[in-house]
Amino acid sequence: MHDREKKHIGFLIFPGFPMACLTSMIEPLRAANEIVGRDEFHWSLVSEDGRRVQASARVWFDPDISLTELDNLDQVYLLSGPASNFRDAERSNGRLRKLVRHGATVGAISGGVFPLARSGLLRGHTASVHWCYEGAFAEEFPDLATSDDVITIDNTRLTASGAAAAFDLSLHLIEQALGADVATEVACWFQHPMVRGQGVSQRTPTLATESTNDMLPANVRDAIALFSSHLEDPLNIADVAREVGVSVRQLERQFHKTTGSTPLVYYRSMRMHKARQLLLYGSYSMADIAAAVGYSSAFTLIKNYQEVFGIHPKEERKKVNMFRVRESEDGTEIRP
Repeated sequence: MHDREKKHIGFLIFPGFPMACLTSMIEPLRAANEIVGRDEFHWSLVSEDGRRVQASARVWFDPDISLTELDNLDQVYLLSGPASNFRDAERSNGRLRKLVRHGATVGAISGGVFPLARSGLLRGHTASVHWCYEGAFAEEFPDLATSDDVITIDNTRLTASGAAAAFDLSLHLIEQALGADVATEVACWFQHPMVRGQGVSQRTPTLATESTNDMLPANVRDAIALFSSHLEDPLNIADVAREVGVSVRQLERQFHKTTGSTPLVYYRSMRMHKARQLLLYGSYSMADIAAAVGYSSAFTLIKNYQEVFGIHPKEERKKVNMFRVRESEDGTEIRP
């Protein structure tokens, strides 16, 4: 018997939220309603205070209701950028916790895992975190369990790593409520090529090439995994080569052939990309960021950062902050 409950879904949108994540959740639900000929799913747009919200694409959305007025909701999903916070954190986080106490399922899409984690509602649960946010998330929430799967369903916590993953999560909700045949038909409507469930890892880009991590030879892939787990305490390339079962020369040839880079340069690029995450999605000092990616001084980090990205890190942070802080129609600042 399929679950006939959990049908009223709220999408809690923050200023600067990714619009594609919202449409990727709603459109499959709309299609499912059309296929079965009845409104099995209902949804509401929610903002913290009921005021209109501008997405990252600068499209405005008018919420149906404010978070404080919300009641009788089965599920609520947070959609935001990683820097998003509630204006009144104590009151709004309390409201979310109250909804959970009354039986609501709570989840997040893409950067929405950050405000959800800040609410305390991910303690004891595992969440999917987009690969481009994983360094910043781990630094801010070192005690929270994360997954690189496209979606994670952990009891009453449902998370999706990005817009395409949100579509997969929506298909899961449809399958639970209406069966696999309806979910498959919805996927076909949108030419969604593969219905991905739990246990499917995110595809991540290989630095400086057109390939993705799942296309790499095993030795290179294993070496990159070791690099990834030792960004704060860098390993010697010779030790990495020995660990994956090849000589340093063999590893260098394989890296050059598949990534166009040497293992050492690739490793440094990974550390720089984590540094960039911490710079853009956190408020850490340069000294703290340097320590988090295995540099003994901020000076050396800044030098390497400029070589990799062609910009001083402080200038890049300034540019991002200028983009984030803009004036709304009523003159109030919007801070995603």
